[in-house]
Amino acid sequence: MRIAIIAGETSGDLLGAGLIRAVTARCPEARFEGIGGPGMTAAGCEVLYPMERLAVIGLREALRRYRELHQARRQLIRRFTDDPPDLFVGIDAPDFNLSLEMALRRAGVPTVHYVSPQVWAWRGYRIAKIRRAVSMMLTLFPFEEKFFLDRGVRARFVGHPLADIIPDTPDQQLARRELELPAEGEIVAMLPGSRLSEVSLLADPMVGAARWLARRREGVRFIVPLVNEAVRSRFETALGAAGDGPEMRLLEGHARTAMAAADAVLLASGTASLEALLLKRPMVITYRLGRLSWWIARRVVKVPFAGLPNLLAGRALVPELLQDDATPAELGAALLAFLENPQLAETLREEFRRIHATLRNNADERAADAVLEVMGVPAGTA
Repeated sequence: MRIAIIAGETSGDLLGAGLIRAVTARCPEARFEGIGGPGMTAAGCEVLYPMERLAVIGLREALRRYRELHQARRQLIRRFTDDPPDLFVGIDAPDFNLSLEMALRRAGVPTVHYVSPQVWAWRGYRIAKIRRAVSMMLTLFPFEEKFFLDRGVRARFVGHPLADIIPDTPDQQLARRELELPAEGEIVAMLPGSRLSEVSLLADPMVGAARWLARRREGVRFIVPLVNEAVRSRFETALGAAGDGPEMRLLEGHARTAMAAADAVLLASGTASLEALLLKRPMVITYRLGRLSWWIARRVVKVPFAGLPNLLAGRALVPELLQDDATPAELGAALLAFLENPQLAETLREEFRRIHATLRNNADERAADAVLEVMGVPAGTA
């Protein structure tokens, strides 16, 4: 049994590693080859091309590296059509993987795409391509499975691996000890995003929100996990420009631990909001774009919410303060509401527990079930 598999970034590498381990546990003879990172390599995948070369952020970088990525995809198509695997699995990276899946499925190779592109939010025209390219779509969220089934795409909800990893009741005191934070007192975590462009637009309002909140909530502490030196430097610039204000402890990474240690979280819309939900932390979601990008987004995005907690709940569960609403006063006031009203925070935690339960589905095993099913391996025989 030979499976080709391609992941384009760290999150995909984690999904791929879990899938490889789950399949190999049932089918020790299974061989995997393709593109992955250290997790997939350790799980037994033969890596043909460096994963980091697929990680493209933004239109400008995509255009600059178009020729390289196009050539890599052509080489992979040639390799997998000349010597077809039993299955191809593309993990996320839809701009790269969907065209590859299209070519391989035309050549008779079954294809699985793991992690739904956000076609339910925008670029819905991709559905026709997905229908032709994908034998089965594996989704992380329940509403995505229904979306695809309703549009004639074979789909399977497998759950989210983070929901399997993060305990139902995270240990706040343990997280504080790990970060050498005081056991008592209120802590607010602020996560301005992982991309420099995000931090450039959110650092100033987040620093301003901390100043606003500190004037109204004596003793509150602020921690800010940052992903790299460039992001840290930009945030430090915002701190310096703000002048006198509350102490904000900047961390190198440790985002999940910082959220677990906090009483409330202010974060950029994205995967971090799902982690905050699974950690049962009251949160305020924010985001800013350049004026032109915001104008375009307002016209092409088809969902009512930006944050995953609200999308999963189907209602405005947590505050979303976007673009012009992302002011220091508005952000600070939304955080203050959680700190001043413990019952509000506890009600939110109960909702988070309910959503967590729906996402905890032993994702690696369910993904392996689906992969083996697509290959025609009868249940219980692997």
